[in-house]
Amino acid sequence: MSAGDSFYIATPIFYVNDVPHIGHAYTEVAADVLARWHRQRGEDAWLLTGTDEHGQKILRTAVANNTTPQEWADRLVADSWQPLLETIDIANDDFIRTTDERHEKAVATFLQRLYDDGHIYAGEYEGYYCVGCEEYKQLDDLVTAPDGEYKGQLVCAIHSRPVEILKEKNYFFRMSDFGQKLLDLYESQPDFVQPASVRNEIVQFVKQGLDDLSISRSSFDWGVKVPWDETHVVYVWFDALLNYVSAIGYGVDDEQFAKRWPAVQLVGKDIARFHAVIWPAMLMAAGLPVPRAVFGHGWLLVGGEKMSKSKLTGIAPSQITDTFGSDAFRYYFMSAITFGQDGSFSWEDLSARYQAELANGFGNLASRVIAMVNKYFDGEIPTLGELTASDEAIIATQKRATENSNAFIDTFAINEALASVWELVDELNGYITEQEPWALSKDPANRERLGTVLATTVNGLGTLAILLSPVLPKATEKLWTAIGGVGELREQRIDDAQNWSHSGRVTALESSLFPRIEVDAESGTA
Repeated sequence: MSAGDSFYIATPIFYVNDVPHIGHAYTEVAADVLARWHRQRGEDAWLLTGTDEHGQKILRTAVANNTTPQEWADRLVADSWQPLLETIDIANDDFIRTTDERHEKAVATFLQRLYDDGHIYAGEYEGYYCVGCEEYKQLDDLVTAPDGEYKGQLVCAIHSRPVEILKEKNYFFRMSDFGQKLLDLYESQPDFVQPASVRNEIVQFVKQGLDDLSISRSSFDWGVKVPWDETHVVYVWFDALLNYVSAIGYGVDDEQFAKRWPAVQLVGKDIARFHAVIWPAMLMAAGLPVPRAVFGHGWLLVGGEKMSKSKLTGIAPSQITDTFGSDAFRYYFMSAITFGQDGSFSWEDLSARYQAELANGFGNLASRVIAMVNKYFDGEIPTLGELTASDEAIIATQKRATENSNAFIDTFAINEALASVWELVDELNGYITEQEPWALSKDPANRERLGTVLATTVNGLGTLAILLSPVLPKATEKLWTAIGGVGELREQRIDDAQNWSHSGRVTALESSLFPRIEVDAESGTA
């Protein structure tokens, strides 16, 4: 993409009845890193997130808590979901709620269009319904509970709770009409669904044939009313998927919509079918472009299992950030897990990587270099003298780290982008050990060489500040200020990170970028 291009990325909107855990935060951080990165390449990047607030599960929970579903949703958004964004330092451009008037109007407009064009019809449906998933289930989605409270009953394989048999008159979307069109899409745009493992699963699913989709419910009233029949509310998933266009002016602001759409959809792999099958079919029916890409990332596993509220395996992001900080949270999950695959979380691994890579690797590098410039040159950044092969190798690594990390971002390989940047961290540490500036300082004859060594390392730190700013916004801002970076850090071109300017002086860091923390390896507490 070139400067000025639009890059719209959206997280799934999260169901408010669940308390945010690190799995939700993982998706948020990945989307935020991608948005910040593209923004620093001069693109018009725009990040959307939000909450899904309709459906039977919300209604039942609200009633159980002696309140209305709207009041219940308002409370959860204010107490849990919006604070999450601050906890993990998300710079989103918009926050959409499915109870927003702008969203409900867009849903009605979209649905009416599909109805008028013959893509929706009335019929009856009977099937197994999981309230937890807000979805009708096929038999192969269900298992017989082997023991416990629900022994012998058919339960949802995801929620391990009994499904309900529902029969009601519904409105149906003619999704079966779009099977071949979807297969043609996957064939013509091989990178539409990523990674390959998710793409293969989606293609095989569609090849088996698609059924028409029930898109309304009449047994409860918490949802968007079907515009031509207000005895029905819109199926929660059909409603929720439309947030990606309702937030950017669909049906209201054609200019804004045309400017932003289509989006990159970043989702967990467990909801990839909704986004890579149902959603593009809906858009095709409405005559709208399909998303730019659907990326289904892997799960975060704790003790070998996907985190679950019902199984009490969820970990709140604040449990990590309260000890390690938001930057460490962001760095760990973006670097330790191959983006697109499942990844296991452990307190031991988090603590070890924090100490080795952030505190000892990056943080100590910054502290040492700034301290030596202050000590040996009274804070004035020296100029480069005659370059040796070692100096030129550092300069080459800066350029290579910039080019490689940007290329990896274009393929959603966030962990690989960070690994390529970390090569510069490691090489700078090795360079200082090899050049021994503390030894050079002892002989006035080595003054020029000492200046070149420190100028080279300061230049490397500036490159690191720019390349790492989408992932470590707080620490890199402190570093940028300390090394006298000119201009706002967030405005520095990340695709030209090695060519930055400074004011000529450094100032002391008020505190280490990543203080050493003594933690309990099992609980993660300090």
